[in-house]
Amino acid sequence: MVEKVGANNNNITHHQTFDVSVDVHKQGASKCFDDDGHLKRTGTVWTASSHIITAVIGSGVLSLAWAIAQLGWIAGPAVMILFSLVTYYTSTLLADCYRTGDPVSGKRNYTYMDVVHSNLGGFKVKLCGLVQYVNLFGVAIGYTIASSISMMAIKRSNCFYKSGGKNPCKMNSNIYMISFGIAEIILSQIPDFDQLWWLSLVAAVMSFTYSTIGLGLGIGKVIENKGVKGSLTGITVGSVTETEKVWRSFQALGDIAFAYSYSMILIEIQDTVKSPPSESKTMKKATLISVIVTTLFYMLCGCFGYAAFGDASPGNLLTGFGFYNPYWLLDIANAAIVIHLLGGYQVYCQPLFAFIEKNASKRFPHSDFINKAIEVTIPGFKHPYKLNLFRSVWRTMFVITTTVISMLLPFFNDIVGLLGALAFWPLTVYFPVEMYITQKKIPKWSTKWICLHMLNIACLIISIAAAAGSIAGVVSDLKSYKPFKSEY
Repeated sequence: MVEKVGANNNNITHHQTFDVSVDVHKQGASKCFDDDGHLKRTGTVWTASSHIITAVIGSGVLSLAWAIAQLGWIAGPAVMILFSLVTYYTSTLLADCYRTGDPVSGKRNYTYMDVVHSNLGGFKVKLCGLVQYVNLFGVAIGYTIASSISMMAIKRSNCFYKSGGKNPCKMNSNIYMISFGIAEIILSQIPDFDQLWWLSLVAAVMSFTYSTIGLGLGIGKVIENKGVKGSLTGITVGSVTETEKVWRSFQALGDIAFAYSYSMILIEIQDTVKSPPSESKTMKKATLISVIVTTLFYMLCGCFGYAAFGDASPGNLLTGFGFYNPYWLLDIANAAIVIHLLGGYQVYCQPLFAFIEKNASKRFPHSDFINKAIEVTIPGFKHPYKLNLFRSVWRTMFVITTTVISMLLPFFNDIVGLLGALAFWPLTVYFPVEMYITQKKIPKWSTKWICLHMLNIACLIISIAAAAGSIAGVVSDLKSYKPFKSEY
């Protein structure tokens, strides 16, 4: 919370996030307020799409060439298309749950937890919250690791260029993670989702920038090789053992799942969208646009990366050093990744920030430290910044914690796969399917009920396999690991 209860209505910002929604005093829709008494929402298909693209086309795209290399030319693209279809379908189910009852005038659910509470209730609400917030926390760690790798890649590409490739250019990742953490401490002081639109827009542009460069370099490498590398079944047994082949294939599923995971913040994004038309219609359009755009980029980047490097495809396409010429182009791509991850970190963490702040405010309603806003005039800005001491301290501590954990666990590929596996089934499939069945009152053992549960079970099996593969990868990494001494 930024304002104390009873503050002037004109200064109230949207902070219903992560509180089980209740019917607030109905003011009726007006020029300034929506039907729930909140300031008018201004989001559109395009702002929602930019939020989704910022969240989706993240570091996950960089591991797709490696993922396809494990699965091969048949299974790799097929799995990618399958995940995109599942994500789109279940996202449309979730979008329909934003309002309880009538899709136009029903009670709003401001967060994913609110939606689960309205439709399922009980223990499942707590389970949803646990999975969602642990995953958001994990994404922050994954993004910190990915950004440090990209920053080091810039330093290394220049080092390679100057030494003509003779210097191995080893360096420690800690200073880069700390630098990213400092930047995130500053950006995390942005109060809420509504004020992040400009950061999402910049981040979305950056994601297209580095994806396009990665695609261009992949195409160039294929032309240079005068042929397409890779095989129908992926990396061959011999270059890896049979057991490694199985674990790597499972981990590849997790990497692809992570590349499509954004359901955990879908409702929060939908809550920024204006109406009419109904929020669910706008969100379904934004989801369709986003999934088509991201799948196209994923197929191009993943497939051309695999075509360029075959079985030797690096775990992180731009930083595995398949390319270090032209070094300046690689530098631009990696700089774009860092800028994108700065925005992506905030898009994912804002729901978690809001959850903690809302609950702290409810528990300690008379605490000035938690509720009071101090107006700070910033030169060049029209409105003063409302400094909340609790928000500043807690968000700073959160960023410091994720940075320290990132320095302890710098295993990018395995962390990505594990995050994808943990989030994909419960948040992208299980809860949306269960809520849809409850909301639409689908009869037990009807054809639709059976099909939805078959989808549920199939995705659970994939998630378990992906988690197992990623855990095996982490265990393997730990054998040669020294805390705070990660060198690349």
